[in-house]
Amino acid sequence: MTRAEGKPVDVLIIGAGIAGASLSYFLSERGVSDVLVIERESQPGYHASGRSAATLVELDEIAELQKLKMLGARFLREPPAGFAESPLLERTGVLSLLREPQWSALRQVAVANRSAGLRFEPLTPREASERVGGVLLEDEVGAAAFLPDDGFIDIHELLTGYLRHAKRRGVEFRFGVEVGGIVREGGQCRGVATTAGLIRARRVVNAAGAWVGEIARTAGTTPIEFRPLRRSVAILPAPPDVDVRRWPMVWSDPHSVYFRPESGGLLFCPMDEVPMAPCDASPDEAIIAEGLERLRALAPALVPRTLGRRWAGLRTFSPDRVPVVGDDPALPGFFWLAGQGGCGIETSPALGRIAAELIADGKTTLFDAASLSPARFGAAAP
Repeated sequence: MTRAEGKPVDVLIIGAGIAGASLSYFLSERGVSDVLVIERESQPGYHASGRSAATLVELDEIAELQKLKMLGARFLREPPAGFAESPLLERTGVLSLLREPQWSALRQVAVANRSAGLRFEPLTPREASERVGGVLLEDEVGAAAFLPDDGFIDIHELLTGYLRHAKRRGVEFRFGVEVGGIVREGGQCRGVATTAGLIRARRVVNAAGAWVGEIARTAGTTPIEFRPLRRSVAILPAPPDVDVRRWPMVWSDPHSVYFRPESGGLLFCPMDEVPMAPCDASPDEAIIAEGLERLRALAPALVPRTLGRRWAGLRTFSPDRVPVVGDDPALPGFFWLAGQGGCGIETSPALGRIAAELIADGKTTLFDAASLSPARFGAAAP
């Protein structure tokens, strides 16, 4: 008998990206194994999870994100024994280029979190440029900081670890299943209508990435205006006779660009945020070209004559750019795990555990649940 025809599942998770996968792992770790994850695509992590730069950058002006990133970093640096077959994090470091007022604000954040283990090294413009072979124009570097313990996340290893252990503990995954609507009975969410039939559940988790808003609108939940924003990425060939393989990520707020080593070249992003309806996003060549002109002002030697592969992904934000995690106050049985923006991978160990504790225990000791709750946006109109 299939799930669509059988008894209700305890937890139904919509979406097998990094959010849904991490939740399934942490639920199964707590003994909640009657879990079904459904995904509209034919494979996990197809959209935002599979198109991310996948870098741990612990510094953030938003206090909630700062703490979530640091919590996630602990797991990424020292995952549980047997979780992964190779390291999840390559500590190449992150070089952050800033100007006022961001410099003072983030420096205060770094100092405040030093006792919690955040390492933060201020650099002169020359020291910053030397970290990447002297390619930065020093008069373009107002202030710089190096985060030596951050670096590149092996997203394949992380996602595979979540999925493998969840499956081993009894979690079921079904792909090519699209949600058509939420089933309401007696004022509560009691399942979903899908292309594979009706699936009943005691609790439904909306972890659908860019589609979270569309799913919620069919359910009559708390009205939260999520914004999917497209971000374009391109691969740049490395300059002749320059070995970029051990460079850190370079993130320049003043120039709105970042780059890091990738496949012998550089992964380059113009840090665009273009509002877009949920879709299989494509890169914008004009925006990439504009970004390359900003890169030329910072590091002209890195601007190539031709580009390699290009792609794009959607990063989905809540109105205050803080993730939304918790039971919906307007629709019992409907749970949010949404709005991770551009840091869903690095925060997944924290958000997955927080969501699992809220579902299994009704509370979490890891974080201030109220700061993530959908209730902060107000209830839906009756």
